[in-house]
Amino acid sequence: MKKILFVLTASAAIISCSKVKDGEYLITGTATGIENGKTIILQGADPATRMTVALDTVKVENGKFEIKGKVTEPAFHTLILEGANGPVPLILESGEIKVAIDKDSIQKSKVSGTYNNDEYVAFMDDMTKTQKTLIDFQKKNNQKMQQAQQAQDTAVVNSLMKQYMEIQKEVGEKSKKKFLTYAETHPKSYITLVLIQNLSNDPSSDLKKLESLFNSLDESLKNTAPGKELKTRFGQAKLPSVGATAPSVGSPK
Repeated sequence: MKKILFVLTASAAIISCSKVKDGEYLITGTATGIENGKTIILQGADPATRMTVALDTVKVENGKFEIKGKVTEPAFHTLILEGANGPVPLILESGEIKVAIDKDSIQKSKVSGTYNNDEYVAFMDDMTKTQKTLIDFQKKNNQKMQQAQQAQDTAVVNSLMKQYMEIQKEVGEKSKKKFLTYAETHPKSYITLVLIQNLSNDPSSDLKKLESLFNSLDESLKNTAPGKELKTRFGQAKLPSVGATAPSVGSPK
């Protein structure tokens, strides 16, 4: 009995230590080496206009910063550090989100702490490996391409472009397979919802397959703004096209 009581007490203590309630987010960041007073802006899209808007602005103090607020559903947002050469993408969702900003290479900044952000980091790492051959080709031949263009050497330019397009096609096919595999195995991930949304814009995609993946999603994802849009899109895809005539009674279907 004492052992059970101890476990319950310990569990209660862990829960009470949480700094956020359901529907709230807390971004705690480290910005080592960044001087005090530098601003960090949390940006997101306005639900009505979809224009980028600043949601909050804070200042770095002693290499740290903190942003807290309320959120109704997960969505991609960015952190903009004053003077940095790019944004830090993250998924704003309920929970404690940790951000470690790399001042020397903003692209190497780390985001962790919540399910969807951890999934996003792992997914992007995997995609970087998949696209490595394309990136390596670009790095290796970038200077050669520039020299050929300056010299108007169309033979070299066309050859490099042909090789690039072949690698791009191969990488694209591999990436699409990975998208579908991820979507099939991660029904609770916001990344899956985004992938289905992006793939639905590809004319070569199998809409029935995508709808099946959508139907297997966690209900919380279906009820998000993009989830509702996808549901409407799949519904509209089943409607007869404009100008199509209904079969007459008794005619073969």
